[in-house]
Amino acid sequence: MLKKILKRMLYTILVFVVVIGIGATSVLNLPSFGRTPSGERLVRIQQSLNYREGKFQNLEPTPHLTPNGNILKNFYRYFFPDAQDLKPNTVLPAVQTNLYTLPNKPMVWFGHSSYLLNVNNTRVLIDPIFHSASPFSFMVEPFEATYNYLSADIPDTIEVLVLTHDHWDHLDYTVMKELKDRIQHVVCPLGVGAHLEYWGFAPTKITELDWQDETAIENLKFFCLPARHFSGRGLNRDQSLWGSFILETGTYTIYIGGDGGYGKHIAEIGKHFPHIDLALMENGQYNQSWRYIHLLPKDLRRAMNEIGAKRYFTGHNSKFALAKHSWYEPMRNVQVYAKEDGLNVITPKIGEVVHIDQPNEQFEVWFN
Repeated sequence: MLKKILKRMLYTILVFVVVIGIGATSVLNLPSFGRTPSGERLVRIQQSLNYREGKFQNLEPTPHLTPNGNILKNFYRYFFPDAQDLKPNTVLPAVQTNLYTLPNKPMVWFGHSSYLLNVNNTRVLIDPIFHSASPFSFMVEPFEATYNYLSADIPDTIEVLVLTHDHWDHLDYTVMKELKDRIQHVVCPLGVGAHLEYWGFAPTKITELDWQDETAIENLKFFCLPARHFSGRGLNRDQSLWGSFILETGTYTIYIGGDGGYGKHIAEIGKHFPHIDLALMENGQYNQSWRYIHLLPKDLRRAMNEIGAKRYFTGHNSKFALAKHSWYEPMRNVQVYAKEDGLNVITPKIGEVVHIDQPNEQFEVWFN
């Protein structure tokens, strides 16, 4: 009798494991998870000095979690955070700007790390994410705002799309499918193009760069630079590169910081590019357990001083609750840094136009 019960239990457990395995495999094969590099792309990746032991590496040792970080606890808190004020209690103020009629030299922020620039009469779209910051829309939904931007707001022609890496909160599958035919060219780190080709982008539209590579598109120059982070949309991590970028227009130099923690690369970028007019830095979704892969407040302050830009805007906030801090904390922090360190920090609303050629323009505080 006992043998029959044990056999039945083992059979039930086996069936359960098989069902879970089939379900997980089905999920990981959804189109939104993209594809890992293969073929000629993989050959090029394997020749990169930043690719070792079967994956991309940071410039210095970078654990994804600190030694005392519990991966299960952090995973749970990622999707079910418990801190107060993680989300706004009221609808966030946003400006509905007609992106089709933007003049030359503006920047518009869409929340989190998504931007549209119009420089040298060339539209540059950065990390557009309008839906969810996770594989499933119900998990990490955007905050409610007086206006939430969507792909329909984006002009019919985007000359350049810049992608800093392939994480869900920077690379939106739905947006890529919606904008694919409007995008003339993509600049991204090595390997990210594998996702885009799988989603229908023509290979001729994609320029993949290693750290220290540069390319010229239209009348703009892009330099791909290091960031201290990681990559991956599923279980297979670090098969594509992550990075930051310098965008040179001939008149202005713009730093696109990408996602990542503090490292020695920050000061090197500041030294190599001493005339940055506008620095777009990541500020938010930080946690002590992620201090090597996201900028903690004290590290952001140090990084801003080392970049040495004439003006700063700090994103990666005000759209999703991915960490345990209050939603408004990142912006309050930079107000302090601006005052105490003499930094020119701007805090426009989502959708509000920033004029790149007007470094002294002021914006009201909207997040207190």
